[in-house]
Amino acid sequence: MGNLFVFLAQSVPDGRVFALDRQTLISMGIMVLNGIILAVALYFILYKPVTEFLQKRSERIRNSIEEASSTMAKARELINEYESKVSNIDKEYERVLQEARIKAYDERKIIIAEAHEEAERIKKRSESIIDAERERMRLETRPYIIELATLIAENYITRNIEKEEQERLFESALAELEEAQWRK
Repeated sequence: MGNLFVFLAQSVPDGRVFALDRQTLISMGIMVLNGIILAVALYFILYKPVTEFLQKRSERIRNSIEEASSTMAKARELINEYESKVSNIDKEYERVLQEARIKAYDERKIIIAEAHEEAERIKKRSESIIDAERERMRLETRPYIIELATLIAENYITRNIEKEEQERLFESALAELEEAQWRK
């Protein structure tokens, strides 16, 4: 690099920093012309496709942004709907719970009423069974009671009454029993 500075310093005429001779000016003119030609060529070759590419890309980005905006709007709507449903869920929970309580209370009343009815039916059936059993027992025990009463009376009479009186009482009781049997 040091050699380059030495070479440039020797090529410059004495007292000047930069030599503007004819050759340098022509070279500079050719370079400027080359730059302009290159710029125009690049403009036609690259600028139009690059600008079209950039426009398409910015359109895609704009579409993506619009799509994202619409998606965000839908998401906000869904969030608002969700929040309203969440806020209403407590009210709905209380309403459903109250309905369930009312229904359970009504069913409880029905079940209790049915149980009372069933208990009444069982009670009536039991009473009729008891009455029937009582009547059956009365009918079954009647002959035994009569026989027992007869034995007791006979025993009492034999101890306390004389033989003739016993026979007369026995005959009258027998006559009364025969009449009672014929009346039925």
